[in-house]
Amino acid sequence: MSTGKINVSVENIFPLIKKFLYSDHEIFLRELISNATDATLKLKHLTSIGEAKVEYGNPMIEVKIDKEGKKIHITDQGIGMTEDEVKKYINELAFSGAEEFLNKYEDGAKESGIIGHFGLGFYSAFMVAEKVEISTKSFKEGSEAVLWSCDGSPNFTLEPGEKQDRGTEIILHIAEDSTEFLEEGRINELLNKYNKFMPIPIKFGMKTETLPKPEDAKEEDPAPTQEVDNIINNPNPAWTKQPADLDADDYKNFYRELYPMQFEEPLFHIHLNVDYPFNLTGILYFPKMTNDLNQQKDRIQLYQNQVFVTDNVEGIVPEFLTMLRGVIDSPDIPLNVSRSYLQADGAVKKISSYISRKVADKLNSLFKNSREEFEQKWNDIKIVIEYGMLSDDKFFEKADKFALYPTVDGKYFTFEELQEKLKGNQTDKDDKLVVLYASDEVAQHSYIEAAKAKGYEVLLMDSPIIGHLMQKLETSKEKLSFARVDADHLDNLIKKEENQISKLSDEEKETLKKNLEEVITDKSYTVQLEAMDSDASPFIITEPEFMRRMKEMQQTGGGGGMFGMGAMPDMYNLIVNTNSELVGEILNTKTAKKRERLISQSIDLARLSKGLLKGEELTNFIKRSYEMVK
Repeated sequence: MSTGKINVSVENIFPLIKKFLYSDHEIFLRELISNATDATLKLKHLTSIGEAKVEYGNPMIEVKIDKEGKKIHITDQGIGMTEDEVKKYINELAFSGAEEFLNKYEDGAKESGIIGHFGLGFYSAFMVAEKVEISTKSFKEGSEAVLWSCDGSPNFTLEPGEKQDRGTEIILHIAEDSTEFLEEGRINELLNKYNKFMPIPIKFGMKTETLPKPEDAKEEDPAPTQEVDNIINNPNPAWTKQPADLDADDYKNFYRELYPMQFEEPLFHIHLNVDYPFNLTGILYFPKMTNDLNQQKDRIQLYQNQVFVTDNVEGIVPEFLTMLRGVIDSPDIPLNVSRSYLQADGAVKKISSYISRKVADKLNSLFKNSREEFEQKWNDIKIVIEYGMLSDDKFFEKADKFALYPTVDGKYFTFEELQEKLKGNQTDKDDKLVVLYASDEVAQHSYIEAAKAKGYEVLLMDSPIIGHLMQKLETSKEKLSFARVDADHLDNLIKKEENQISKLSDEEKETLKKNLEEVITDKSYTVQLEAMDSDASPFIITEPEFMRRMKEMQQTGGGGGMFGMGAMPDMYNLIVNTNSELVGEILNTKTAKKRERLISQSIDLARLSKGLLKGEELTNFIKRSYEMVK
């Protein structure tokens, strides 16, 4: 037996490992199984090129818990190590980055996966173990087994071992503060989290498998069973295969494998597969989405060579796509650095741009090849597309070809189609195209019907960020404006050359306005007298487009924040049609009490159609209405 001191530039690295990375101590299993996988894959390569004169066979990695002995065993059937290799790789090279690690993290920074980044993957074992043993035997002909042991100090022992087969067994003597890892449920949880798709089968205990009944078995006879290895991973997940080798069911089954508690089917998938100028594979899924911008993100899982790393892909996947689900796998993403570094890293920027472009191309393909199906899915995916158009100029350019603008009648137009459809009837006197829209079909029904009566198309645009998108469209396209149908009366929203002539004289208008303002005490209403068609509504309540849109944009972030719109009260215009018969009757009513009742009733009807009449005011309106019909 030989003894020695690990070549490390500090007196004791192990307490520091535990101190700085304690919040990530569960990664020990990921790191050790990754090492076992590497050792197995190296043997596969060496046998394939004839350098290893052994039978590769069907190797697996086994994880075993010895609860009574307070030990965890991780065994592989890979290349193993000779005594000299143990000295080199465990005692020297594994600590090549120790000094850098200490310098960088002496202030207690905690980054997931730091150990692996600095070549300390094996030593993550000391985050949970008070003593670690390595029993190993090299695949090389004539090799002898060796046993390495270390108790967490820089001192180790190395002596002849008893292992008969090639490969390596890591034995962790679990520390008192880490006994949670002796529970089968906890280890099973970690294996499913980090190692679910590792490329080598991983065995964790046994399971009972039901066999088919023999032909001569009776109906009441129980089906035979057998004990088989419990393989916890899928070594060949869908994203590692070529798209040509997968069908629709394969993609759906993989989605269920990723999200076993998700019962809704995804709408469609996007298979990522690129090997230049970077390596990236993966599958992204569009789930059904709502208009809730706060819906759960962090559903995309990031892997490195089939090893789970994180489900926080911010900085790697474009922000607007973090609402998707699925997997991306790349060996070219620096996993152990800060987000600010990630955002500045050239390779990561290229990966992010590629993902954005690939998603845009897939959406465009779906639109071109199956427009009807695309239209049916529009409401379930629009929030992501609108978000992308706002946040990514290149995506905006591509999406401009397939983004849809639905009408309240259920028709769908691209922007180009919309321009062509509306230009004849909805171009104003200044040659500007005015796009009318509603955000709530029920609440704005009367305004929608008035617009349709004039032959106007009304879009239904109800997502929470639509104000931001309209702002972008108005600034990126010439002679275009969006106006909600209740922003003003129609003749003002789409101003034509002809102007209506008022039936009232200026003196009568002054009297009418005075009468109205005596009844209207609410300062949030501004009275506007307008000459309109005689059959148009006598009283209309509108919300000025600019003010309302700025407030809405401020509530969803950005937009009107600089103007302080969020703190402003709601403002409305009360538009009075001076050509209306009712308005003429109000003006000519001699009794002040009757005139006040007519004005109050008319204004409350307008407020009712706008959804603004509530509480005591609604009660008074109903009471007044019954009195008027007696």
